[in-house]
Amino acid sequence: MNLSLKNNIFSGLKIGLTLLLPMFLQNCYSFTGSSLSPETKTILIKDFPNNAALMNPSLAQQFSTDIQNRFLQRTTLKGAAENPDILIEGEITDYSITPTTISSAVNAPGGNIQAAQNKLTIAVKVHYENKIEPDKSFDRSYSDEAVFSSDLDINTIEASQVKVVNERIINKIFNDIVANW
Repeated sequence: MNLSLKNNIFSGLKIGLTLLLPMFLQNCYSFTGSSLSPETKTILIKDFPNNAALMNPSLAQQFSTDIQNRFLQRTTLKGAAENPDILIEGEITDYSITPTTISSAVNAPGGNIQAAQNKLTIAVKVHYENKIEPDKSFDRSYSDEAVFSSDLDINTIEASQVKVVNERIINKIFNDIVANW
């Protein structure tokens, strides 16, 4: 076999593999990113009450609205008031701000030791019920945290850091339900 014929065969194989590989991969993985059954059409996400010892007056409403928006905007699911295919409910179980890093007494005003950084922690308990695929239902707890300078006042913390932590927790919940990661 001459060299020209071998090169043509090799080129043909490369082209064939390039065309067949995407079709093979598409059959192995759903590019929609959703593990929800196509029969799953409706969702009900109940409000998450804040049952944490430390009370943030806007946390329950903010978390409930954000999780509802995530599922309604990023899936094809429609909201339902009764008899949904998917039910998500739960409660906020922890909301705390604790010191994580202490400043040295030399640099602290008046020589007193004080927090240089604080940590915001939020924990949420979730009940997920899937009526179409009951084996995927679960009860889980989620938490996340953000570390920030102790110079921030409580209004800034609640406006920025709470939003960051809520977003991370909602990402985890969403991925566990929709992406099933």
